[in-house]
Amino acid sequence: MWLVAVLSGCSESVSAPAAMNTSVSVRTAPVQLGGERSEPLRFAGIVQARQRATLTFQVSGTLRERPVELGEQVAEGQTLARLYNPGLEPARDSARARLQELRTQLDQAGREWRRSQSLFERGVVSEQALEQLAARRDALQASVSTARASLAEAERMVAESTLKAPFSGRIEALLVESGEFVSAGQPVARLSSPSGQEVEVRVPAYLLGQVRLGDAVKVWSVQAREQAPVTGTVVEIAQPSGLRGELHAVLVNLPEHTLDAGVPVEVGIAASDRTTLSVPLLSVMRSPSGTSVFRVAADGDRPTAERVDVAVRRIVGEQALLEEGGLQRGDRVVYAGMTRVTPGDALEVLP
Repeated sequence: MWLVAVLSGCSESVSAPAAMNTSVSVRTAPVQLGGERSEPLRFAGIVQARQRATLTFQVSGTLRERPVELGEQVAEGQTLARLYNPGLEPARDSARARLQELRTQLDQAGREWRRSQSLFERGVVSEQALEQLAARRDALQASVSTARASLAEAERMVAESTLKAPFSGRIEALLVESGEFVSAGQPVARLSSPSGQEVEVRVPAYLLGQVRLGDAVKVWSVQAREQAPVTGTVVEIAQPSGLRGELHAVLVNLPEHTLDAGVPVEVGIAASDRTTLSVPLLSVMRSPSGTSVFRVAADGDRPTAERVDVAVRRIVGEQALLEEGGLQRGDRVVYAGMTRVTPGDALEVLP
């Protein structure tokens, strides 16, 4: 029914046969791939830094120090905040002392084994006693390795009480004030790098097949619509899922120094088929067999009108996407003046 409504104004009208050797003036358009010409659908998004991070502590405690301010530029490795946890440093010191104790016992066990080895060779110490000393030495060696790992873990926990910038950038947000209790994994600050921008938009599943990695897409600033659009590059495409109505992410990289982070934009994605032929919607008309177009055919040196039946798959903007049929890419079809055309008429193609 939708096709009947759209094409009702394009129905073929019956006209008197053209006079002999009289050409009908028409305008034509080429048959193209659907992906070549289509008005892009626009999807809203917000420009964000390409490199960004929400920073957290891996341990809990009270925020003791926060030497940075909102909006401040920081360098990689710079201290952003320090946490106070009364149990971290004592645990580290205890692990360090335990390791030193076991190392001392291991050294003593090694000396005892070497003395007993000498006595065993002279027949003073039994083989069983020597084996017991060797077993104790080996057990202490394993205990030293365990204590060394425990100390390394305790030292890492102490280091985790200091939050440092993972890269150079600007402080976007400070989410905790000094003196507040912070849980492990709780966001403390947001950091972003000014070195690149991107925008993420969410599109229906059927459009995922219309974009490919590396495609160039237009990006319009909502706040400055008079400006020319920026050309971005598709770098990530989500995989479709089975959830009904779910939108899927498409990530677009923006050129350097074009749009600032936080700017609302619209990203254009063409809803067209890269392998389906398209013709102007005005060229499609009703016919006794359904829908058809007039293709420009050559009759000697004179172009003539040839009716070709077509099946419309979908309408995108002012283009009709067609099912496979009698048309080929590069054919020309009549889109203006066809109400005066009948099959076989000579045509005068206007520029």
